[in-house]
Amino acid sequence: MSASIELPASSIPLDERWDVVVFGGGPAGCAAATAAARAGAKTLLVERSGSLGGMGTGALVPAWCPFSDKQQFIYSGICREVMERSKAGTPHEPAEKLDWVAIDAEHVKRLYDDLVEGAGASIRFETLLVGCLPGGNGTVRAAVVASKTGLSAIAAKVFIDATGDADLAARAGARCEKGDPTTGELQPTTHCFVLANVDSYAYQHLGTLRYGTNPAIDRILASGKYPRIVDRHCCNNLVGPGAVGFNAGHLWNVDATDPESMSKALVEGRRMAKEYRDACAEAFPAAFANAWLASTGTLLGVRETRRIVGDYMLTADDYIARRTFADEICRNAYFIDVHMAKKASVANRKDGELEHLTRRYNPGESHGIPYRCLTPVGLRNLLVAGRCISTDRTVNGSVRVMPVCLSTGEAAGIAAAQAAAADADVHRVDVAAVRAQLRAGGAYLPEG
Repeated sequence: MSASIELPASSIPLDERWDVVVFGGGPAGCAAATAAARAGAKTLLVERSGSLGGMGTGALVPAWCPFSDKQQFIYSGICREVMERSKAGTPHEPAEKLDWVAIDAEHVKRLYDDLVEGAGASIRFETLLVGCLPGGNGTVRAAVVASKTGLSAIAAKVFIDATGDADLAARAGARCEKGDPTTGELQPTTHCFVLANVDSYAYQHLGTLRYGTNPAIDRILASGKYPRIVDRHCCNNLVGPGAVGFNAGHLWNVDATDPESMSKALVEGRRMAKEYRDACAEAFPAAFANAWLASTGTLLGVRETRRIVGDYMLTADDYIARRTFADEICRNAYFIDVHMAKKASVANRKDGELEHLTRRYNPGESHGIPYRCLTPVGLRNLLVAGRCISTDRTVNGSVRVMPVCLSTGEAAGIAAAQAAAADADVHRVDVAAVRAQLRAGGAYLPEG
């Protein structure tokens, strides 16, 4: 936009009631607000949409990424609490199952409401972050938000950015990286959806619809009848009786920090979801002949935007070395899962390989994520949790998933409460005390 206009100078209301304010109500933000409130901080969680849960609810991602290292539950504490409560909404899943457990989105929305409010934190929905007021000396004085009441500002001793896109950190002047460091290319997005009136018995006896191990997916691609279905990405789960959730297809060249780009992607994603419904009905009539497209996500499934530059940047070398850190606040065992550029993804659609750049661990292996990945360089009273913590692009493909976001969020909430009770400097937090509190809550932090 080249033109500009000047707004008349005016004052806006300032809310100064809070010790800790969390922006972003996805898994990281919910865990952060819960942990901060449980630690005694007066906490507010601000969410731009009308529900908590982010990718697992509004975006309709149909399954949790693994909670185990294939030997034990390693994303514990609040993360484990969420997982166990989530399972109450999917009784068809085996009680002992820890990996790729289906999500009942409506159940999980209520779960997060209860979790956050039960901890004593307040929630403010339909409120969008639009600016940041500096306080000097590397501090954030207040965040500017927009809602039905107009513009207002919210002050806090400590802020937590759990927006996924590092929105508050970027507005506060944090150094950020975005996408590929050379080309700026971003991983593709996906618009998830739910098909209802599926024959559950037939669906469960199809084998798998993932990645083209079923030849019918190759026939869909080869037919040319469904021009929006161009690669093999087709994750799906039975999320309830007669309901199958799909994390399928890719939307490329989408920048989730650009509302024009996101708007076009959402329109195209809804059209793509209808093609998947029609293609499944043709290819798998026993299961999908009478299925209908019940819902598409109100949020787009976003894999990558900004990453902050923190006091430590986690790298692919750390992942490969299974590195342990003295200040680690959680462990991670999820594989490196970087979705390819369109050219590579389409070219590989028939070679029987995954659509991802993957590196995987053996059972029992994991790496640590240090607290310093949550602390942006140069900002004193701001922490970051979730997808936008300080990592290189490759390892971000591993730590971006929901169990890791829950774990980094819990650590950020405990640290924020500690900082708010002291000098509000997140770089001076007693990390040993944070780790002790995490362990007391059940976190998996083995001695190095």
